[in-house]
Order: sequence, then C-alpha cells, then structure tokens
Amino acid sequence: MRRLLVPVISMILVLGAGTAAVAGGSDRSLRTYAKDTWRSMVAMTDPGTGLVSDNITGDLATPAKYTSPTNIGGYLWSAVVAERLGIISRGEARARVSKTLDTLATLRHHTASGMFYNWYDPADGSVVTVWPEDGATVTPFLSSVDNGWLAAALRVVKGALPELRGKADRVLAPMNFGFYYNPSATSPIGTRGLIRGGFWDSPPPGCSVPQNGVWFTCNHYDITVTEPRIATYLGIGAGQIPPKAYFDTMRTLPDNCDYSWQEMRPQGFDTTHLGVAVYEGSYRYRGITFVPSWGGDMFEALMPDLFVPEAAWGPRSWGRNHPATVAAQIEHGLNDAGYGYWGFSPASNPAGGYSVYGVDAMGMDTNGYPSDVQESKYDAGFGDCRPAGPAPDYGDGVVTPHAAFLALPYAKGPVVANLAKLRSDFDAYGPGGFYDAINVGTGQVAKRYLSLDQAMIMGALGNELSADVLKRAFVTPEFERQIRPLLARETFNVPARQPLPQLQLHGTPAS
Repeated sequence: MRRLLVPVISMILVLGAGTAAVAGGSDRSLRTYAKDTWRSMVAMTDPGTGLVSDNITGDLATPAKYTSPTNIGGYLWSAVVAERLGIISRGEARARVSKTLDTLATLRHHTASGMFYNWYDPADGSVVTVWPEDGATVTPFLSSVDNGWLAAALRVVKGALPELRGKADRVLAPMNFGFYYNPSATSPIGTRGLIRGGFWDSPPPGCSVPQNGVWFTCNHYDITVTEPRIATYLGIGAGQIPPKAYFDTMRTLPDNCDYSWQEMRPQGFDTTHLGVAVYEGSYRYRGITFVPSWGGDMFEALMPDLFVPEAAWGPRSWGRNHPATVAAQIEHGLNDAGYGYWGFSPASNPAGGYSVYGVDAMGMDTNGYPSDVQESKYDAGFGDCRPAGPAPDYGDGVVTPHAAFLALPYAKGPVVANLAKLRSDFDAYGPGGFYDAINVGTGQVAKRYLSLDQAMIMGALGNELSADVLKRAFVTPEFERQIRPLLARETFNVPARQPLPQLQLHGTPAS
C-alpha cells in the first residue's frame, strides 16, 4: 500500500515557499477559477431548455443526458454569481435564468406538493424513466433534499434578479416542504418529527410507506450536520414545518453501548430547546472538537452555509463548528494521512464512476467515508463498549477541489495555497476549471465536471468575492425572523476558542 509521507516541517516549508504569491494574487486566482468554472456550466446547459446536465466530459464536449432539481438550482445560482463577478452581463444572466424558469414552469411535477422529480432529460424536460447510461428502469422519485436546493436557488433568483421574481415565485410558491415532514417519526434519542428522504407517486420496488396518495421512503433524515437541513430551514421559514424540527435531529448518536457502532464515543451534555430534549454531543479528532456529519465530508457540513449565514446567526453553534470542521479536514490531509493536500467530499472516482469521500474519523458512520482509495478505516473505539481498532494505514488519497472551495470563509489562505498546489503538481485543471477529483498518490485525475460540484465552487467564490451574494439574496426578513433565533439559542459542545492553527498559513491568520 503506497503512502505519501510528508513531515510537518516539510509541509510548512512547501506552503511557505508560495506564501507571497498567494497573498498577492489570491483574489485574481479565485476570479480566474470562477470564469473557467462558469465555462463548464455553460457547456453543460442545453440552449433550448436552459436545463443543465448532471455532468460533462473534461473537454466540455459530451454532456450527460439527465439532470436533477439540484443541478438546475446550481445553474441558477451560478448565473447570479457569474453576473455579480462581471463574467456575464446583467442581460445575459437575465436571459439565461428566464429561460430556465420558463422550462421549470412546464416540467411535469407532483401537483399536491409542488415538488419536482429527481431526473429529467435536459434536452426536452421529460421525466427520465429509463436510465440513459444503461437502460435500467427508473421509478420517478421526488427527493426532499434535491428539491431543497432548487428552492434555495429560486430564493436567490428572487433576491438577486427582482425583475424575474414573478417567474421564480410561480415555481417556488407551490413547493410545500411540510409534505415531507413526518411528525410521528422518532429519532434514536427519542425526539419526534423528522423529514423524510422523499417519495414516489407510483409503487416503487423495495421499502416504502403508502400515505397521502404517494409512497414515502422508509428512511428519515435524523442528523443535524448534513445537507438535508436546507429543506428543514426552508420548511420552517415558510411556516410549513414547526420550528422545533430543527432540534429534533441529532448532534451525535447517543452516548451508550446500544450505539457503540458509531465512529467514536461522543462527549456532551443534555439540554432542552423549545421543549425538545437535545443531547449536545461532539467528537474529538487529533485535538479538534466538532459536531460530526454522517460521512465526515465537507459537502454535508458546509453546503447549507452557502445560503444560510449559519456561523453569524449561531455563533455558539455553527460559528464554532464550521471552523473546526475545516481545521480537521486540513489536519487530516496534511498531517494525519500525510497526503500533502486536503479537501474530501463525494465526487467522481478518478478510476471511474462516482464515490463517497470524506474523513472517516469525522463521520458518525463507522464504515465510511474514506479519504483514500484503499478505504483505510479509523476506529477510535467506544470506551468499554468497543475496543479501538488498529491504526489506519492511509494509501492513495482522493482530493476533491470543491470541498476546499467550501472552506473559503474559514481558511482562505490555506484554501488558495492548497488549490494552487493541486494545479501545479497535477494535471488537475482543464477548460472548465478544476477537474472533479485527484488521486494525489498516483496522479490519476477524474477528468470530468459535475454540475453540482461546479455550482458549489461558483457559490463559494461568489460569496467570497462579492460580499456573500448568495446569502444576501437568499435571506429575507421573514426567513431571518424564523431561523436566526433557533440557531442563536444553541451552544454546541465545541469550545469557544479552541486552538485551530490549521486555519492559518505561514503564521498569518487566514483572511
């Protein structure tokens, strides 16, 4: 098993060598990344329908023949960012977004909930029932989290392009996230009221729950630090879901032997919010305390923060957790695994297909997500309930650039240095910006672009270079009145001023 060993002092010297260039031209580099990333979004978008494909080959020549509500939403907010950064004109942004909204208004969807199916053909907007890549039958599904990202994008359009507010609202207003809310669903810590994964409007294969004329998934989202919280925010903000639902999800699984299969034993305290008993649990990895996600990836932890100013509204919760999450990802990539690079999130597999990547130690799921191809396992044990496993032997790490971009608000200097090093050391950059993933051990690169990952890059760059453009467009006074007090009242079991030197570059705090 091959492992790249990078002593800490050598890593400091490597980063220090380019510090002056990073400090002097970081924003210029970021603007270049935005311009090139937008080029991939344009190449993926059907000019007739305004629907963006799920992915495209690295030469920007062959787009996929399917798309999702998340992809469509990502294109919409990317167009807003491209306009604000001067990449396209206001007129072009308006024309592009308007075309997409016109198509959305004609797409087949579930009338009772206002929700959209998971897969459409971008060429004509038809619902995908036969998977174009292998001919498999697809039972049309309507996902809560995918519709959440579309709704988030529609809110951004309303805030950033008021001349299109009416068109956006015609799609957004009927979307009822209360349709996904199950008030009787119970989490392992005993809270009641969770969001379902989604539903089918015809009988699906496998497990389902018939109710209200549809077939709901058997699973619910019961974790706090994961991307479905965008749907919970939207439902609460619109008055479709009760505010207490925010506290019904788990910060960690319980601290008892019944749940000793989780990654490590949580430490925390019990409290109550809005009448809901909350266990404020957290994990600790290499001296960093944080509330974990399910898989330990950057996407789950930080994508909702592109739209909801979580760190500002929850200074004692998200304001502590987001920097700690970024610091732990950096610590893993540079010092624990010794890859020399960092940023781990689900993305294309450099060897082909799609895989989940993360920092195993940072996720509650003890079986994933790995940061390397060899899927080395971290096992801290669970006190007397489960002994610790052997130390992991990390192999060829897979770094996903979009994960690093998401860290911009919390570690700009290290982000810019990491991206510059990826670009200089590997064939990691093409006509549409950074390719989707890099095996930093072998040098193998996934030379394709995923519209979701590119949209996360565009969103992060827009917020960094244009004064939180997505947050400002997304948030309304009513939404802030509903959501900000929830985030503000909570204190995560994360120290207020824990040392996070990983967020600094060459001794200088990241800006």
